[in-house]
Amino acid sequence: MTIKNLGDLFLHTLKDVLYAERQILKALPKMERKATDPTLKAILSSHQEETEDHVARLEQVFDILGKPARGAKCDAMIGLVEETENLMAEIDDKEAMDAALISLAQAVEHYEIARYGTLVAWAKQLDHANAAALLKETLDQEYGADKALSKLAETHLNAEAAA
Repeated sequence: MTIKNLGDLFLHTLKDVLYAERQILKALPKMERKATDPTLKAILSSHQEETEDHVARLEQVFDILGKPARGAKCDAMIGLVEETENLMAEIDDKEAMDAALISLAQAVEHYEIARYGTLVAWAKQLDHANAAALLKETLDQEYGADKALSKLAETHLNAEAAA
């Protein structure tokens, strides 16, 4: 796809994020199985459900634009998922695993926050108010997941991993 204008870039980035969200849906159950802290397991499980909603919202955005909801390979997410799988395979200590899972999940959240923040701004610029509202809802959930992960790490998981 040749990108000629902001509208093309917006569509390209939507495809990128759709692909990324679908990769996350595959990775989250593996992460949840590796987690030992019950609160972390619950956060990862909850985010699995939210991610399914994110995909559905993206499909709505594509529908609003009159475009098919097709993902485009997202090298960044492929790298993040690969890093997650590699690190999970290397860790034996359960407390270190939980701390690593938070770090890895936050790397994904930060990528998504950057993408969704940009998409919201571009949707507004392109006068796609309904799309902007849907994307903003997802952005808010991504911020919430990041905050919950930080709180869990800071309140006890990092200290347990260090002990």
